Amino acid sequence: MSFGEILIATLTNMKFISAITSTIGIILIGYICRRRGIFNQHVSKVLSTVVLKLAIPCMAFNAFMQDLNVQQLHQSMSVLVWGLLIYLVFIAITRLTYARYEGDTKLVLRMLTIFGSTTFFGIPIVSAVYGADGVIYANVFNIGYRIFLYSYCYILMSGLQFKKSNLKSIFLNPTILFTLAGLLIWAMQAYLPHVTVETLAKTGEMVERQAPILRFDLTLPWLYQLMNYLSKLASPLAWLSIGATLGESEITEAVKDNKVWYYAFNKMLIVPLITLVCGIIFTATNILPMDYAAIGTTVVMMATPPASVAVSYAIGFGREDKLASNCSFVTTLTATLAIPIWLVVIEILKTSGVI
Repeated sequence: MSFGEILIATLTNMKFISAITSTIGIILIGYICRRRGIFNQHVSKVLSTVVLKLAIPCMAFNAFMQDLNVQQLHQSMSVLVWGLLIYLVFIAITRLTYARYEGDTKLVLRMLTIFGSTTFFGIPIVSAVYGADGVIYANVFNIGYRIFLYSYCYILMSGLQFKKSNLKSIFLNPTILFTLAGLLIWAMQAYLPHVTVETLAKTGEMVERQAPILRFDLTLPWLYQLMNYLSKLASPLAWLSIGATLGESEITEAVKDNKVWYYAFNKMLIVPLITLVCGIIFTATNILPMDYAAIGTTVVMMATPPASVAVSYAIGFGREDKLASNCSFVTTLTATLAIPIWLVVIEILKTSGVI
């Protein structure tokens, strides 16, 4: 197929287009509701709390409620290692890209470039585009993200020594707990006690099968369905919250700062480009082989706006809080355009056989 044919095939894929238009459309609804006063100033915080504390943990856990696929397990281990290495890579690279700046300005730009809103912004998009596979890869990828965010980022932004109490933020985070629980059940299900359950076959008939006792989708379907309903809230509520957040900001102030646009260029273009190129190289050389969904997931996760935790660090510790807020606003706005473009690029690379 020629490039033009590949591009047309990508842009006419209804499932793909529906995912992108749903994302942008619901963000726009949230923006309009906030600007017109339908949403008050507390809506965004309330919605984000529901998403982070309830919906995404359920989504993370339920994604692992499926039969073990050995190839997918290997993919997940590659994503886990890459999810640790990628932060070391960008810790080094950002020292060079922001060498012209000094002090808190350099620190804030570096931290906001390294740490994106992977959970709140990335996972809902990945879920819509790549389905259950994408959710698994995203949550495995996020293990390294949270370790570095709550340790390395915290230490530098606070200027204090690392505290043991901060370990609670890492390991008692609901998403981390549910991800680790789901991952262990999924990876070790062959070794768990099995029970006989009835399940619906592809033919539409009820058949008996052996299932691991902790496969709640089979052994406790009522609990799985409850969590499934909650998990489906993640995407629409997250997108509404993003739109409501955008509706609270003044565009003119943020767009006048050249530092913000330089940051946005790095965050929306350079970071995902490096992530994509490294993913392709690692796969081609069989160092860390990843499939199309795994590579696409990591690119989307790294192309997200700055993590709200990192922005909160900047504001809470008095480190260029205005700059951090402006960077968050501009990249949240540009990400609604940049991420769909990256998804198109990845789809083209898949269709052409590159990944």
